[in-house]
Amino acid sequence: MELVQNLKTSSLKKLHLGDWGYAFAWLAACFFVLERFGSGMNGFSKGILLFATIGFIGLGWFWKPFRLMVVITAGLSLFAIHEYHGQIASADQVFWLKYFLGSQTAIMWMSFLFVLATCIYWVALLGRSEFSGKLASTLTWCAVVMGLVGMATRWYVSYLLGPNIGHIPLSNLYEVFILFSFMTALFYLYYEDRYLSYEMGAFVLLVISAAIGFLLWYTFDRHANGIEPLVPALQSYWMKIHVPANFVGYGSFSLSAMVGVAYLLKSKGILSDRLPDLALMEDVMYKSIAIGFLFFTIATILGALWAAQAWGGYWSWDPKETWALIVWLNYAAWLHMRLIKGVRGPVLAWWSIGGLMVTTFAFLGVNMFLSGLHSYGKL
Repeated sequence: MELVQNLKTSSLKKLHLGDWGYAFAWLAACFFVLERFGSGMNGFSKGILLFATIGFIGLGWFWKPFRLMVVITAGLSLFAIHEYHGQIASADQVFWLKYFLGSQTAIMWMSFLFVLATCIYWVALLGRSEFSGKLASTLTWCAVVMGLVGMATRWYVSYLLGPNIGHIPLSNLYEVFILFSFMTALFYLYYEDRYLSYEMGAFVLLVISAAIGFLLWYTFDRHANGIEPLVPALQSYWMKIHVPANFVGYGSFSLSAMVGVAYLLKSKGILSDRLPDLALMEDVMYKSIAIGFLFFTIATILGALWAAQAWGGYWSWDPKETWALIVWLNYAAWLHMRLIKGVRGPVLAWWSIGGLMVTTFAFLGVNMFLSGLHSYGKL
């Protein structure tokens, strides 16, 4: 909501030459893609491209650190793709790909940087070190960049495997945990920049490090990090928007829960002189859940449309669908209690933590213990 307010209150007159240059670069890239690949894109895909272009221009205009991240990510991704020279074998032969920018290597760097940033955020919190806080923030930005580069190169490599294999990397648990990690980090970095506070990072990065732990287990124990052809149900343009919208919700809900942990500690006098004000943390919880609820609602509607296309019905009470509804109702009730009933304080903090548990089961528990139409997502 804060971002929307910024978009409304900011005037185009405040934009500088660099802002227009950034917009021009995005528009040029968009038209290049349409010129080069437009013949193979349907109207829906073109609409997604144009909408994403406008969205990224807006974010870059009103959140300048995001713009710098996009420029660096684009440069590194294009360089990495060039270094492949159209051959998968280049990943083990070219220095930059083998040690830094290859699809798998970049993800490992992302994982390392997120865990390192978590440790340094705690050093900053416990030692009240502003320098450590800035260092941890920088490492988190670097981790986000490496995650995005890894996803971009993975997308490219999927097409090197074959035109029938290539797809956007949002199709399995390995890929969506990467998405969850850098998306949650981006939401946190926005609030960190907005409130000029590093203290919440020690808690938010814990949930990201937990996701990294799962990602590493999934990679080295289950060897499930390979690129596989899409199952028929996933061969749809709906995947390109349903999955990201879902993970905006998951990331926002996770951020709110971890800030809720910090809120409860401060309210009980633990680390009270090191954590931000209770009002600030409560505001972050509310805004995170509001944004997450909006996108989760959109994702649920898109999921119903996708289900109608794939399985012939908008809703089938599949376990995944049922638990998605439970998650939606939980956060709808949270927002109702805060906005209509005026509930404040520890109750909402505990509720946000409980909400994360419900969401985690809806995402992972259903895959582990229940079966249904979404069984292709099993562990």
